[in-house]
Amino acid sequence: MEIIKSISYNQDEIISNIMKLFSIEQFDIDCTYSKGAFYRNIPEPKFKFDLNPQTKDTIRADCRNLPLKNNNINSSMLDLPFVIGGANFREAKDGSCVIGKRFSSFTSWNQLKELYSNAIKEQYRALKENGILVLKCQDVVVGGLQHLSHIYIINEAIKAGFYPQDIFILLANNRLNSFGGRWKKQFHARKYHCFMIVLQKCKCKVNYDL
Repeated sequence: MEIIKSISYNQDEIISNIMKLFSIEQFDIDCTYSKGAFYRNIPEPKFKFDLNPQTKDTIRADCRNLPLKNNNINSSMLDLPFVIGGANFREAKDGSCVIGKRFSSFTSWNQLKELYSNAIKEQYRALKENGILVLKCQDVVVGGLQHLSHIYIINEAIKAGFYPQDIFILLANNRLNSFGGRWKKQFHARKYHCFMIVLQKCKCKVNYDL
């Protein structure tokens, strides 16, 4: 039997391994479905939600207010935007805020934190006991400050009632970047990884209090 590793350059491999580990034949919902890039090689979710639907079978819904009853689903996928580009990011010169212009952006770290917190609470409400949430995220640097989003997310998940079952790291060979444009000097390592955090709706089995 092949060992399931916590790292991979292949997103399909990570999602497939999560499904194997937690006996998920098909995700019940994807709250940020977009065009369905996650599902080229795995079964599509039973229900597709997105704030701005891009397919005919996607239901318009906010991940903070899903059209679902309490304790209604067994599994969920959530991949929220993570870029913080400020209020005027779309007006930035060419070579700046490249990722934000492509995938949307938040005006501040507090705005992103609020989205994470409310989305996590809503997932908890909709999931059945022992249900699984897979949340994809990436840490960000804003205004020269390092924001470890994955730590904030895990803390918020624990407060909501989730148990962090597992965490996978998706590696990348290439990344969009703004260097060579407005930025001439680098102060933090460019991130060539993101996280896929597996959260289970059950009593936390580890005491994380410091």
